[in-house]
Amino acid sequence: MILDTNALSAYADEDPALFPVVESRRLFLPAIVLGEYLSGIAISRNRAKYQAWLELFIADCTVLDITQETSRHYAILVLELRKIGKPIPANDLWIAALCRQHSLPLLSRDHHFDVVPALRRVIW
Repeated sequence: MILDTNALSAYADEDPALFPVVESRRLFLPAIVLGEYLSGIAISRNRAKYQAWLELFIADCTVLDITQETSRHYAILVLELRKIGKPIPANDLWIAALCRQHSLPLLSRDHHFDVVPALRRVIW
């Protein structure tokens, strides 16, 4: 399961509703989500706590990088969403492309992912 930034934040904050959803699942973290999260904790009062937590968390998941194959999925997705008149934010396009590339569901509270063809969004 791929984590969106809001899911990663909920995980870091130990949201009890999240744990049954991710229990016993292999977790994947897009490099884009990692960048969004790092930029958020850089301005946090609890920066040291979240940085320490993130180092431990990353050891237990797989970070997904953008590749040439990801770029192909991204381009197709941009055209599909443009055709139906349902654009989503650029970073989320990359996350959706990774979901489609790896055939993995996305754990997110962002409803705009629901318009992405062939992407299954999981909520908590």
